[in-house]
Amino acid sequence: MNGETSKLVLAVPSKGRLQENAASFFARAGLNVVQGRGARDYRGALAELPGVEIAFLSASEIVQQLASGSAHMGVTGEDLVREQVPDVEARMEILTPLGFGHANVIVAVPQAWIDVRAMADLEDVAASFHARRGARMRVATKYINLTRAFFAEKGVTDYRIVESLGATEGAPAAGAAELIVDITTTGATLRANALKVLDDGVMLRSEANLVASVKADWNEATKAQARTILARIAAEEEARTSRQVRARVAEPHARAQEASRLFEARALFGAGEDSPLTLVCPIGRSAALADWLIGKGAEHVSVSSLDYIFSARNTLYEKLARRIG
Repeated sequence: MNGETSKLVLAVPSKGRLQENAASFFARAGLNVVQGRGARDYRGALAELPGVEIAFLSASEIVQQLASGSAHMGVTGEDLVREQVPDVEARMEILTPLGFGHANVIVAVPQAWIDVRAMADLEDVAASFHARRGARMRVATKYINLTRAFFAEKGVTDYRIVESLGATEGAPAAGAAELIVDITTTGATLRANALKVLDDGVMLRSEANLVASVKADWNEATKAQARTILARIAAEEEARTSRQVRARVAEPHARAQEASRLFEARALFGAGEDSPLTLVCPIGRSAALADWLIGKGAEHVSVSSLDYIFSARNTLYEKLARRIG
């Protein structure tokens, strides 16, 4: 990437449900991902922003590219970020969760261990295992760094990690390990393998995130592209989680101030005496706000969804700017 002419590189998953969800996420923000010459092309673009280059990579490769600064922003799971990059805070900024790719990194033990319910019980199990077999309790996992950090935090020390290269949940039944650390969404696969999650064994509640690299080449051109992308994402996110509420009431300015205090609402336009009061509030507060407005004399209250709410303040970009200057 050279000087002011460099493009912003946005890394997105290259296949499967994650790719579909990422494309849908950007499309909702009015940013359509175009994949070059077809599914085999690993470079693409955002149709609306010619200064952005899309890199189609695996979720794991996206983390590596962000850590090295080869990509400016990317979509990947927090579990991979936390596992692969020990100094995450120095290299990256996790900008916002995206609402898909949910999964938990968990500690699971055989259901037959009826007396083992929490991490505190594992140290006793480990000591007993060592005494009987002269070896350490084995933990099968792909999440080596997360496991070490979590077990140390919980005071579990007498174990060894067996790196899992295949289906981790099958390791105890195969005799390759006594327990596992793995990722799960519904828990069905764990139950099918006669495993249970410890009561305090959820290490990380992960989902896909938009992540920025602090190490990338952030010049004025790439900053401008990031500002545009993040403004659209923030506008779509706020609209999706909000509702517009309109009504004619007496003293609209005073009502707007009360609604702000009571319902986290704000006036989208000036609350003039001759125009309807137009508010926006969190989606979960809209029905209560409508009832309140009727109680204040409104004959009718309309509640509607919005496509975008653009604001002068770009909070997502501010979060990035604090890191890149």
